Amino acid sequence: MAPRKPAAPAATSKLFVLDTNVLMHDPTSLFRFEEHDVYVPMMTLEELDNNKKGMSEIARNARQVTRTLDDLVSHAGEHIEQGIPLTEPSKKLATGRLFLQTEAINTPLPPSLPSSKYDNQILGVILFLQLKFPGRGVILVSKDINMRIKARALGLLAEDYFNDKVLEDTDLLYAGSRELPANFWETHGTGMESWKKETKTGYRISGPLCRDFLLNEFVYDLNDPPFEAIVREVSGKTAVLETLVDYTHLKNAVWGINARNREQNFALNLLMDPEIDFVSLLGQAGTGKTLLTLAAALTQVLDQKRYAEIIMTRVTVPVGEDIGFLPGTEEEKMTPWMGALEDNLDVLNKNEDEGGPYGGDWGRAATRDLIRSRIKVKSLNFMRGRTFIQKFLIIDEAQNLTPKQMKTLITRAGPGTKVVCLGNIAQIDTPYLTEGSSGLTYVVDRMKGWPHAGHITLQRGERSRLADFASEVL
Repeated sequence: MAPRKPAAPAATSKLFVLDTNVLMHDPTSLFRFEEHDVYVPMMTLEELDNNKKGMSEIARNARQVTRTLDDLVSHAGEHIEQGIPLTEPSKKLATGRLFLQTEAINTPLPPSLPSSKYDNQILGVILFLQLKFPGRGVILVSKDINMRIKARALGLLAEDYFNDKVLEDTDLLYAGSRELPANFWETHGTGMESWKKETKTGYRISGPLCRDFLLNEFVYDLNDPPFEAIVREVSGKTAVLETLVDYTHLKNAVWGINARNREQNFALNLLMDPEIDFVSLLGQAGTGKTLLTLAAALTQVLDQKRYAEIIMTRVTVPVGEDIGFLPGTEEEKMTPWMGALEDNLDVLNKNEDEGGPYGGDWGRAATRDLIRSRIKVKSLNFMRGRTFIQKFLIIDEAQNLTPKQMKTLITRAGPGTKVVCLGNIAQIDTPYLTEGSSGLTYVVDRMKGWPHAGHITLQRGERSRLADFASEVL
């Protein structure tokens, strides 16, 4: 008796048909559908082939997907039409099968949809699969909103690709600080130990809330006087809190800059702490992210000599029409993108009448030329393979980075380097990137609780009353 063919998939497992943009957005998406099956139409392979040339992120991802498919097909043997098991190639992340289109499909499309378009041919494939597997859920997965709308108009199931999202709701994103409840000291102050270390005071407290604390998280209460501290140790129901340097006081000014609110004070404590290697600052326009970071960087490079130089980089995604190729060196080409750097240096480089950041001779000596000699502007395009030693690396507009680009940048850090990521996840300009899948969201979520990383979300705008009002009403 001939061996039986593999049983048909259980009706509970779905068949996800992947649009090309999903594969080019996340090359590992083939392995992200758990127990469900994945179907790749021929038109998707055609589009991958058309996009594989070049040095862009999309081209690199297209080549990576093509290599993955080649590896899967080469190990599948002759029975591709029965589906390629994904359990071993995905290291048990996925237990479904990969199906490639192995037959010609001529499902009639509505006359309003021209069959010459790749997207419409993929919709034809889904119509065919729906007729072929009437008991299964056949679902289109696409990052293209119009493609999903067309699918739903034809009565097909369609959804966005969600597996790249770190968080479903960005309101749940780690804020870096928390307000202590009104009865905190009554419930956690019993048997409290305290000690003085230089200018700071440490407290060892015990109580149920300590389990929820994360390392380098800021805690505060609104009593009079207010209490502000950072969590330095967490062990079960016990935690060690340490008071902060008060950067709102004039005597603790950083390059002539003082913190104007609680979150800015928290941010300067992270930026000036030599034990913190990675800092992420989130906040809307005008909350002081770039100004505070540059002030801390200049102080630690020119005054304290903790770092050799400042390196600043950002993604070159235009808000309006692109202005074409730019002449000059790498630094000159990056200059138009670094308006924020110039604006903040103007603030920091106070004129002689105001005495400069430190007043007197030092204020006059810290001219723009000296400052600019220690600030290097670099393009992301040339970062791979580099190692930055004893540098203060600032990644501006980090919300436009993908998680893969963010990993590439942060892994450039060598001994003695501090990395600071700045951004506003409400202002994403990169196509197909959302608040939930941004590299900035990714890195904030993954780095929280590491002893040498800190994060703070800046709440209050300090740019001007006009900017604050515009942020609220426009």
